[in-house]
Amino acid sequence: MFKLNVSNLRGDITGGLTAGIVALPLALALGVASGLGPMAGLYGAIAVGFFAALFGGTPSQISGPTGPMVVVLAGLFASLSGDASLIFTAVILAGIFQIIFGFLKVGEYIRLVPYPVISGFMSGIGAIIIILQLGRLLGHEPPGGTIGALSYLPTALADINFATLGLGIGTLIIAYKWPASLGKYVPGALAALIIGTLASLALSVPILGQIPTGLPSIQMPVFEQGTALLILEAAFILAVLGAIDSLLTSLVADNMTRTRHDSNKELIGQGIGNTVAGFIGGIAGAGATMRTVVNIRSGGKDRISGMVHALVLLAIVLGLSPLAAKIPHAVLAGILVKVGLDIIDWSYLKRAHKGPRWDFGLMILVLALTVFVDLITAVGVGVVFAALAYVRQIAQLQLEELRKIPESLNDPEENALLESLKGKVSIFSFGGPLSFGAAADVGHHVRDNVKAGSKVMILDFTRVPTVDVSAAMAVETVTVDAMAAGRQLVICGANAAVNEVLESICVNHPGIVIYDNLHDALLYAKKKVTETPNQEVNFNAVSQS
Repeated sequence: MFKLNVSNLRGDITGGLTAGIVALPLALALGVASGLGPMAGLYGAIAVGFFAALFGGTPSQISGPTGPMVVVLAGLFASLSGDASLIFTAVILAGIFQIIFGFLKVGEYIRLVPYPVISGFMSGIGAIIIILQLGRLLGHEPPGGTIGALSYLPTALADINFATLGLGIGTLIIAYKWPASLGKYVPGALAALIIGTLASLALSVPILGQIPTGLPSIQMPVFEQGTALLILEAAFILAVLGAIDSLLTSLVADNMTRTRHDSNKELIGQGIGNTVAGFIGGIAGAGATMRTVVNIRSGGKDRISGMVHALVLLAIVLGLSPLAAKIPHAVLAGILVKVGLDIIDWSYLKRAHKGPRWDFGLMILVLALTVFVDLITAVGVGVVFAALAYVRQIAQLQLEELRKIPESLNDPEENALLESLKGKVSIFSFGGPLSFGAAADVGHHVRDNVKAGSKVMILDFTRVPTVDVSAAMAVETVTVDAMAAGRQLVICGANAAVNEVLESICVNHPGIVIYDNLHDALLYAKKKVTETPNQEVNFNAVSQS
C-alpha cells in the first residue's frame, strides 16, 4: 500500500511540478469561493493532494479542491454564518465517511450512476460557480447561495464597477486564449493570475488582503446540538460528491494511462486526505480532472507526482503568501468562471438533440434541481428516474418476448409434437430476467393471447436466469386464471434459482406441473389432451423428466 514506484521518477517530478503550478490559482480561487479564504484552499490542496496520492488507488491522479465540493462548502458557510470550526468539522466527517465507503466497497456502485445524471449535476455545478461569481465580476460581494446571488444581480447591474468587470473579463480571455506554445512553460490559468494581478496595481479594485503565512494550526472537531444534523448532512453530501468526482477523474486517468484504478482504495485515500484537510483548516477536495490530465501529459504516472504537486504548494505557502495578498477578487472570479464553463458538459449538450429525448430531459431535470434545490436531491431524483426508466424499458422487452407465441419450434421433434396438438396447447416463452417491471402486465398478456381451445398452457422459463417475487406473484395469477378456465398449467425449463422463488410463492397451487425441458412438457401435454382423467402434480414434487 505504501510502496512507491521510482521507475518514472523524472516524469513524476516534472508532472508534479507542473500540476502544482496549475493548482495554485485554482486553490486560491476555490478557497475564496468557499468563504473560508485563499489559505483554506491551499491547505486543502496540500492535504488532499498529498495523502490521496499516497494512499489512493489511482497512481496518476492529482487531487485538491474542486468546484462541486466548493459549492457545498459555500452553502454550508452561509448556513452556519461563517463558523469555520463547524465547517472544518464537516470536512473531517466527510473524510471519515469516504474511508467507510471504501471499506464497504461503495466505489463499485458509484460507477453505476447513469451518464445523464452525472452530466446534469456536473453542468449544474458549473452553472452555480458562474452564478456565484457574477456579482464579484461587477465589483460587489453578493450574498451566499444561488438564489441569493441571482436575486442580488439587478442591484449589482445598477452599480457596475467597470474596472473590476474589465479586469475579470480580461483574466477570463487570457486563461482561454493563452497560446499552447507558452502553456508548456506557464499554464494559462497561472498566466492569467499573474497578468491580472500586475494590471490591477494601476487600478482601485478589491484584493484578497493580508494572508497568514507558515504552517497551519490544528482545528479540532466541534459538535453543537443545534447544528449537528446540518453538519452531518453536508458531510455526507461532500463525501458522496467527492467520491463521484474522484472516480470520474480516475476513469479519465485510466483511459489516458491504459491502467485500471482501484475504486475502493481511491475512496480510502480521498477520505484520509479530506480528514487531514479538515484538521489543518483546509477545504475538502477530490480528484481534479484538469490537474490530473496536466500531470499525465507532463510525464506523471505514479503517486510520487501527486505528492510532489502538494509539496510545491506547501513551499508556496511557506514563502509566497505576501505576494498572494495582492491578488484581486475579480481575477479569481475570472478564473472561476473558466472553471465553471469547463465543468459544464458542452460535448453532451451539443449532441443531446440527436440522442434519446428522455435522457436529455433527465439531464435538464438534474441540472435544474442542482442549481435551484440541492445536489443530493438532484442526484437522488436522477438515479431513481433513470432506474425506473430502465426497468420500464426492460419490462417492455420482456413483454414483447411474451407476445411472440410460437407457431412453430426450432427443434423438429418439439415442432412435430406441437403440430400434433392442433391448437390445444398454448406456449408462452419468457426471455431474460423476469422482474417487477413486467409483472403487472404478464397476466393480461397471457389472458389476451391464450388460444381459445387450449387445454394445456405451458410457461417456458428456459431463457429466464432469475425472477423476483413480483414476477412469481404474476405467475400465481396466471395459474389461478388457468385453473378457473379448466386448463392445466405446465412450467418447464426453470433453473434451480427460478424454481425456488416460484415454489415459495406458488406452493398453494398444487395443480402446477414442472418439467425440466420443453420437449418433456409437450409430451405431457399430448398425454393430457388425449386422456380424460385430470391428474395433478404438486409443485413440491421432484421435477419430472
